[in-house]
Amino acid sequence: MKIFDTHTHLNDEAFAGKTQQFIDNAKELDVVEMAIIGSNEEFNIEAIRLAQNYQPLHAVIGWHPEFAKEYNEEQLVNQIKLPEVVGIGEIGLDYHWEEDPDPKIQQKVLIQQLDVAKQYNMPVSIHCRDAFDDMYEILKNHDMSKSGIIMHSFNGDVKWLNRFLDLGLWISYSGVVSFKNAPEVHESAKNTPLDRLLVETDAPYLTPEPYRGHSNQPAYTRYVVDAIAKYKDISPAEVAEHTFKNAHKVYNL
Repeated sequence: MKIFDTHTHLNDEAFAGKTQQFIDNAKELDVVEMAIIGSNEEFNIEAIRLAQNYQPLHAVIGWHPEFAKEYNEEQLVNQIKLPEVVGIGEIGLDYHWEEDPDPKIQQKVLIQQLDVAKQYNMPVSIHCRDAFDDMYEILKNHDMSKSGIIMHSFNGDVKWLNRFLDLGLWISYSGVVSFKNAPEVHESAKNTPLDRLLVETDAPYLTPEPYRGHSNQPAYTRYVVDAIAKYKDISPAEVAEHTFKNAHKVYNL
């Protein structure tokens, strides 16, 4: 069995100096490939550095909505030309925290990065928190079908799942799908077609059961696979096979 963690943050300080250890831990649970996700200039640079130095890692770079005011398009365009960079992200909208940039600024920067992704035929990893309505309208008006869109750590109900599937999105589940108090996410995972399904950790955040409450790591993608297999009533090996193949397809690997 081979598992691909499509969204993890080995570039976070929580993993500093221990990259190989966490790669080895992941292999023990059949997690053999990972996309390292950026969010600002510092984390983008570190994602690229890790992808250049560790063979099972790939870089995805972009400006998270929290850092929308820092967006540097020239830098993004230059960096996505590097062979280690396989996508743009995580980009999107986050209306949860009052201290985050104004929604209009977030929307503007999201659209600018979507335009770059379309121009250079790069897939995007979408961060969406408390902003499904605005996100749907923006994506509906941007035909990204040729490059691909991943809805990272999807936590919506089946209604939103179907709306985003209709736009051609890939749906990625994190440790939230294993939480006992997330029945809507369980139902969405059950109803996500295998050919649109991805798995991730978002480590060091969103640790799945049975380690919820502890720091997350890429190895725990295995427990995301197990949870989805339970809700779809299929084997973990089948979930792993489809999500691994899907990750290679969306990231053009």
